[in-house]
Amino acid sequence: MDVRLEPWSEFALDLLRRINTPRMRRHVGGPEPEDLLLARHRRYLEMPAAGRGCMFAVLLGGEMVGSIAYHRRDWQGEQIYETGWNVLPAYQGRGVAVAAGTALIATVRELARRPGAPHSLHAFPSVENASSNALCRRLGFDLRGPCDFEYPPGSGLVMRSNDWHIDLTGPG
Repeated sequence: MDVRLEPWSEFALDLLRRINTPRMRRHVGGPEPEDLLLARHRRYLEMPAAGRGCMFAVLLGGEMVGSIAYHRRDWQGEQIYETGWNVLPAYQGRGVAVAAGTALIATVRELARRPGAPHSLHAFPSVENASSNALCRRLGFDLRGPCDFEYPPGSGLVMRSNDWHIDLTGPG
């Protein structure tokens, strides 16, 4: 399967709009209005320059079929990398998320070797999101248990999530 990660670009705005549906965003508060979607797109474009992470478009062949990211954040007093993903419905169940997740984990393992870099990667899918929780297990994350998780950060909105964890210092 020809799955690649491409850093977020202006061309990915259409993908972000295709992800912004009730079905795709049911576990994270629903679709966003256009102004918030455009602000999200700008944040994604600015992530690498800020040195906090990177959003990627997931390509199958040459077509954008999803997104995946990593970024630094403080979690329970520790600096960590966090990841999250989306795969458009027509491409779900075909191994795209597994391939994208595997590529992202390899990228973040390399980053974790840098001085001062976080040494763990976490994912926080809703406890009700069976497919994302299954993907975490398949990718080798360890389940730390349920937690209250603010999403989006700074919004004050709290969702019940599972805290999945990978130790980036161990064998990959």
